[in-house]
Amino acid sequence: MEPRVSDVGVLDKALVLLSAVEAEPLALAGLVAATGIARPTAHRLAVALEVHGMLRRDEDGRFRLGPRAIALGRAASAAYPFRDAAGPALAALRDATGESAQLYVREGDRRICLASLESPHGLRTIVDAGASLPLEFGSAGAVLLGDPTALARGWAESVGQREAGVASVSAPVFDGDRVIAAVGVSGPIERLTRQPGTKYGPAVMAAARRVEQALRGS
Repeated sequence: MEPRVSDVGVLDKALVLLSAVEAEPLALAGLVAATGIARPTAHRLAVALEVHGMLRRDEDGRFRLGPRAIALGRAASAAYPFRDAAGPALAALRDATGESAQLYVREGDRRICLASLESPHGLRTIVDAGASLPLEFGSAGAVLLGDPTALARGWAESVGQREAGVASVSAPVFDGDRVIAAVGVSGPIERLTRQPGTKYGPAVMAAARRVEQALRGS
């Protein structure tokens, strides 16, 4: 059955297509399989989304998110009030660890990267601001899902969960008792080790407290 979230069927189907491509590039057959939308409808909507820049096709003919979707994601991330407030804390975290630093918030069953600062190392992880990632993988996802162990300890870690060869550590940003964001660092396992929390847990927790202080002062 095709998912519906509103009374505007064509819009629902278009968003289902975008969500499917958000997870991975898909050819038309993959779009049909992932969404359950009839092939002629999926093709018509995908081509229309391509015209509007929401989708594009790569060299293999697969549909990917297009430049307009990326621009909208960045604009949406910039609209969050604490993105700028968190900037100094993220910069300090990146400088202290030498690794890429990110700020995430939860949006439904996804996590959105509001801000991202890249490591100065040639080998580094890159997450674009505005990127949408699954909650079930990665340390930031565990924090935003309210994992009891992560909240009790103050940080969560992941090793090769979302992407092979990548490790990360994230800490929750609180508003009272509510987790409103996750601050973290990510990089190759060779540098972060297979126990990245032991190495950088205190640093990401300190960064999260700095974000909270900045929010109280904003």
